[in-house]
This record gives sequence, C-alpha cells and structure tokens, in this order.
Amino acid sequence: MSIGDELGAFAVRGDTALTIGVFDGVHRGHTHLISQLVGEAASKGLLAGVVTFREHPAAVLSPSFQAQYLTSFEDRLDLLGQTKIDLAVPITFDRALASLAAGEFISLLQENLRMVSLVVGPDFAMGRKREGTIERLTELGEEMGFTLKVVDGLKDDKGDAVRSTTVRSALAEGDVERVAHLLGRRFTMEGPVVSGEGRGGSLGIPTANIAPPSEMATPGDGIYAAYAHLDDRKMKAAVSIGTNPTFGGRDRTIEPFILDFDGNLYGSTLRLEFVRRLRDQVKFDSVDSLLEQIDRDVAQTRQILENATPC
Repeated sequence: MSIGDELGAFAVRGDTALTIGVFDGVHRGHTHLISQLVGEAASKGLLAGVVTFREHPAAVLSPSFQAQYLTSFEDRLDLLGQTKIDLAVPITFDRALASLAAGEFISLLQENLRMVSLVVGPDFAMGRKREGTIERLTELGEEMGFTLKVVDGLKDDKGDAVRSTTVRSALAEGDVERVAHLLGRRFTMEGPVVSGEGRGGSLGIPTANIAPPSEMATPGDGIYAAYAHLDDRKMKAAVSIGTNPTFGGRDRTIEPFILDFDGNLYGSTLRLEFVRRLRDQVKFDSVDSLLEQIDRDVAQTRQILENATPC
C-alpha cells in the first residue's frame, strides 16, 4: 500500500493541525509537544492529529541499525490515544516515503488529512535527506498555505533534553527511576514465559524466564524490584537481568521471582513494571552466599513495593 493509500484510508471530518514522528516511548517530551499541538488546534478550531511511523526510519535506511524500542507499536498507539488528540495516523516508513521531498510529503498530508497547521520540535527535519529543515518548512508554509509552529523542547531536572535516546541511555544504565521520570510513568516490558534451565526451582526460588522481542529495549543488567502483571493480577517480583555469573552463564536472561506465587506460568505473557534497581549482578563464591543475598533482595523488594507510590 502506498503512502497516499495509507493516508487516504483516514476520513477526517475537518481541517487538522498535525505533528509527525516515531514517538517511541511517548515520553514527557512527546506529551509536551502534543499538548502544544492540542492547544494550537483548539485555538484555530482544528482537529489535532499525530502522524506516527510504524518503523524507526533508521531501521529502514541503515541495515546495520538495531532497533531498541521503548514501547511496542500497539502500546505506542494506546498511549497516544490517552492524550487529547483527535486522531493518530500510523503510516509505514519505507524507502518510497524516504525518497519524497518535504513538499511532496506535505502535499499528501494536505490532500488526505486536510493539514493546515504543522507543529514540530526545534530539531525537526523531514523529507529526502532531511532537507525539510525548520527554515525550509517555513518557506513551504508560505508557498503551500499552512502554518508552522515550532515548540521548544522539554528538559529534565538535569538539564538534558527529554528524548527517546535519553530514555534508552538511562534504561541501559538500569536507572529505572529516572526512566519513570522521563516517561511520566514506570517502564514496562512484556514477553512470553519460556522454559529455562530450571536452576531457580532446584534452589527453592522458582523464576519465570521472559523472552521479549529482540527489538525491544530492556533495563541494564542487575537486580530490580518490580511488579509482574498477569492478566488482571498485579504481583510483587524480584527480577534478575543478566548472565547468572555465579553459574558461569553466557546467555542474557530476564528472570522474575514472583513473591507469594505458586503456579505454572509457562505459555503465559507477563508484563514487568520496574520500580527500582537494587544492585549489580555479582558472582558469588558459593550457592549459599547467593541464596543469602537473594533473601535480602526479596526482603528489600517487599519493603520497596509496599511503600511504592503510584507513578
């Protein structure tokens, strides 16, 4: 399906103000931009819409790029739907779209989505080889009859711009509390429960092994206090992420030990909601030393989660 066909599938009921991007994570920087979009639309009697790419452009343009998404595409649409926009328009980013000049893409937005206003961040660029800079878009607005509103980016308490790359960096460091601050909610990830080596069960601490899609970002190695969501149930969990160095492991695993739970989870899908990082993964000299530390981890997890405030 061509980009024109994709856009044409949306029957908009009025003129629109749009913003464009991937919006991976739908973090506070995104919601700041979207709030400005909604305000712009309301002031002009327009519908507010977000055009979001299904794929990260770099994944299409650079074969070596390995996507590490903060949210699945479905979760992204759900989060966008929780904002005050009137429509979210997912489109496929492919080489055909990448080859369009900025003016050609804008023409499609005008024809199919009735765009009369474009709201973007300060570093935004679009079109073939990113030739549609703010300066160029200003010129195109005058030529093609749309207004351009440039919104200042949001910065966090460290003075860093709130971007998806900032969130991914904090996540890789295991700083899930900062990630929650940047996202405006706790980081979650999900995957099916798959069979592991069964070592946890033999030690009296049966863990579930989660296998998220390879393109999804995960927290850095370490031990975490988290909630495990199974259908409508919300349970406390101590989560180990890493290679199990005490046993000479090589494969990276994600293993939640769900507190006060006795059941078979194989084949189920678990969603983990990360609250706090407890410590690094450590290679212990003995299994007894490991078990003593796990007891401390579980006690600390209970305390943290019992006192955790909604985020």
